Amino acid sequence: MAKKSVASIDPQGKTILVRVDFNVPQDDAGAITDDRRIRMALPTIKSILDRGGRAILMSHLGRPAGKGFEAEFSLAPVAKRLGELLGKPVALASDTGGPDSHSKAKALPAGGVLVLENVRFNKGEKKGDDTAYVDGLAGLADAYVNDAFGTCHRTEASMHAVPVAMKTLGKAAVVGFLVEKEIQYLADAIATPKRPFVAILGGKKVSDKIAVITNLLSICDHVLIGGAMAYTFSLAQGGKTGKSLVEKDKVDLAKELIATGGSKLVLPVDTHCADDFSPAANKLIVKAGEIPEGFEGLDIGPETAKHYAEIVRSAGTVVWNGPMGVFEMPPFDAGTKAVADAVAAATAAGGITIIGGGDSAAAVEQLGYADRVSHVSTGGGASLEMLEGKAFETVAVLDEV
Repeated sequence: MAKKSVASIDPQGKTILVRVDFNVPQDDAGAITDDRRIRMALPTIKSILDRGGRAILMSHLGRPAGKGFEAEFSLAPVAKRLGELLGKPVALASDTGGPDSHSKAKALPAGGVLVLENVRFNKGEKKGDDTAYVDGLAGLADAYVNDAFGTCHRTEASMHAVPVAMKTLGKAAVVGFLVEKEIQYLADAIATPKRPFVAILGGKKVSDKIAVITNLLSICDHVLIGGAMAYTFSLAQGGKTGKSLVEKDKVDLAKELIATGGSKLVLPVDTHCADDFSPAANKLIVKAGEIPEGFEGLDIGPETAKHYAEIVRSAGTVVWNGPMGVFEMPPFDAGTKAVADAVAAATAAGGITIIGGGDSAAAVEQLGYADRVSHVSTGGGASLEMLEGKAFETVAVLDEV
């Protein structure tokens, strides 16, 4: 990737505006339940601070309406947690590029950190064409850093219009260490994979991953299908899916993918199903396409898990996006766990293994495999778009090396 990095700028005595992805999960009381996205941004933040710079951080959190402050989406808990991780006070502005932001930015000492309130409280964030909003952010700092891989596929104001405006003012616009690492891992995996190249795709809908499956079938040695979208493929083969989640309007598409994929497209041979969405439900393991009425598929079956694990263990490169079943609810986590264990084994044998964010990242974290793979992405949607072969406008606008 021929883009300048945060390492290329001198932050001494300067203020650096960093777009981060602090869209972290919280419980009903507002407590952060997983701070991984905050921790992943620390190298970029510390690099700025350790070299005498000041850091102003902006992020979204959740999906506020864009009509002003909403307490449940405030970045206050994030600022607090960041302060704990950095071991220093972190200020919080009550607006995003407005008077309070500018006042607190001017008061920042060398090594100081300021978090702006949720960018999506502003209608101009989604629209991307609110000049006053964009100029307010662009005027806060001497340089811009994109370290928000999770939103690289969205051309919202803080991701696109702000760096464009700052470059117009003669200011640097570069990538942070996280975005640099994320893109490099996925770009290398797609462009020059160590073979065999195995993709594992799960999730609910075939429609969410049509372009991904199509692109990966052209470059992978095997594409393994799991999750609820497997039942649409099963339906396309004339199978019975009971009350499983299926996309009946995508059956013809599934047939096309089966025909196109040939032996590369690997589908489940058995299914772990139940008559209710609960651990206490009546359970059955049946052949793929033989789910009885009143039952729904909740995981790949043991034979499928064994077969998938054999393929994955011998892989040179693995890209995984989407769990194999309901990993949050034992015993329907068995398929995902078997695949995760095989991915860890492939890593230990010298393979490059990339977990593509979203539920896949949550699964390997929950099952204890996050430290046994090459890379866990912070961006599910962004990872998918890279696997589709798309480029990011938000990265294209940044400074070239």
